[in-house]
Amino acid sequence: MNKSQLIEALADKTGRPRITDRVVNLFFDSVKSALAEDDKVEIRGFGSFFLKEYEGYIGRNPKTGEQVKVPGKKLPVFRTGKDMKERVKSSTSELKNKK
Repeated sequence: MNKSQLIEALADKTGRPRITDRVVNLFFDSVKSALAEDDKVEIRGFGSFFLKEYEGYIGRNPKTGEQVKVPGKKLPVFRTGKDMKERVKSSTSELKNKK
């Protein structure tokens, strides 16, 4: 499911596509802003978004084989919550049992 499909699915339930679009965009913008400020976003039962810091290292240019210094960086990470893990696990085991 992509973002537009999420908006469409929620709009079908609410009957208000314009407001749904704004709310979904506001949610994603809020998560982006929080991560840009190095904050953690935690949604109980779903998961959390946070920044993970990676140290720099010496890499290689695949074309020339020359060594290149790769600087450290911070990247956004999503960690699934316990309830979400259990729900996905139980639904996938149900699918296996149906086969």
